[in-house]
Amino acid sequence: MEIFLIRLLQFMLSISLLVLLHEGGHFFFSKLFGVRVEKFYLFFDPWFHLFEWKPKNSDTAYGLGWLPLGGYCKIAGMIDESFDTEQMKQPVQSWEFRAKPAWQRLLIMIGGVLVNFLLALFIYSMVLYTWGEDYVKVSDMTHGMKFNAEAQEYGFQDGDILLSVDSVPLKDFGTDLYRMLSKGRQAVVLRNGEETAIGLPGNINFLNMLKSDPQFVRPLLPAVIDYVDSLSVAARIGMQKGDEILAVNGKRVHSFNEFSYELGVLRDVLSAAETHADSVAAQRVTISFRRPSAHQIYNATTRLGDNMMLGVATTALTDCYKVTHVSYGFFESFPAGIRFGWHVLSGYVSDLKYLFSSDGAKSLGGFGAIGSLFPPVWDWHMFWLMTAFLSIILAFMNILPIPALDGGHVLFLLYEMITGRQPSEKFLVVAEYIGFGLLLLLMIVANMNDILRWLGYM
Repeated sequence: MEIFLIRLLQFMLSISLLVLLHEGGHFFFSKLFGVRVEKFYLFFDPWFHLFEWKPKNSDTAYGLGWLPLGGYCKIAGMIDESFDTEQMKQPVQSWEFRAKPAWQRLLIMIGGVLVNFLLALFIYSMVLYTWGEDYVKVSDMTHGMKFNAEAQEYGFQDGDILLSVDSVPLKDFGTDLYRMLSKGRQAVVLRNGEETAIGLPGNINFLNMLKSDPQFVRPLLPAVIDYVDSLSVAARIGMQKGDEILAVNGKRVHSFNEFSYELGVLRDVLSAAETHADSVAAQRVTISFRRPSAHQIYNATTRLGDNMMLGVATTALTDCYKVTHVSYGFFESFPAGIRFGWHVLSGYVSDLKYLFSSDGAKSLGGFGAIGSLFPPVWDWHMFWLMTAFLSIILAFMNILPIPALDGGHVLFLLYEMITGRQPSEKFLVVAEYIGFGLLLLLMIVANMNDILRWLGYM
């Protein structure tokens, strides 16, 4: 429960900040061009609001809604998600959105996206200035990598150290590495002290690489226990921090990766069990482990629970290998932050094509999935990285040419600027309803995926 609350607080703080600044971008350009902003709200307020304040001699009411799905800036004289068509029937006033030149209306509409994009670059810059950059070079992962069956068909072998793809050196282990391998034609690995080239098809399914179990490639981690849950099976059989796992049911394991794989095999056996006796047999396991401090090997036979978990964890990647740290001065951090943000955005855009596949649709996540990206403990470094990431995504998604989003309004304004003709009010209202319906459907699907994953059906 505590972890849930910490993640929820981080998520709410991040989203509130991004929504306020996004709507603040619209607000700024509206005021700059003399357009009246009737309401400026954090969260939506259908039927009622939690708080509202209208300063004396101000045209704007500031408020807090009860539905935490975003926020809005109600600009006079435009058709938006408020669907206020009554105002549009009145004579045009000089302080209305519709009374302004198209170029001013365009700047008002892109104001939110512009703020979110610049905010992300600024946050990335300040994160690099404050904390620098820490990562483990792929070439420094001296234990090598563990490859699944698909990767081994291409010629990879367990223990290979990935060096480059298509002559581009690999930096660290993350999504970029998978993305490069999926598009690459040749990978170079270090095998037994010698560089070896491996041909690749150039079109490996990126989503499958990430979702397969085991994954296409993972860093090899030693089978040394760093943590034992005090209420777990491991604690019951006497395992301690520092113990090294040697075998599962007599099958030798040389890494924590192999140990996790063997437990996965047992889970598959359990799920296929047809009788109670088969289930009991599948849950019965013998673990062999060495205690270096006592120079002794133990063999413990026990029964795992329904989740088939032993209750141990190995050391983190950064504890196993040399960590590279890069520091940035104040002025150095800005170009570095811009490069970092642009790289994040280009990777996100590149992966969007997978959204239109069945696996991509299943990978959609709603508020639960986004909230789970925040760390289980309050970590300002990770909080700001996640906020910058969400800010870039919010900017990109909002500029898509979909009615009800800023990009839809921009599309119609560009049409007006090119042709000299404004779309009719009826057309704009219908388009807004269609766009709003599509967004609502997308939100339902994404959050339904969260529920199905939580229930174990995905």
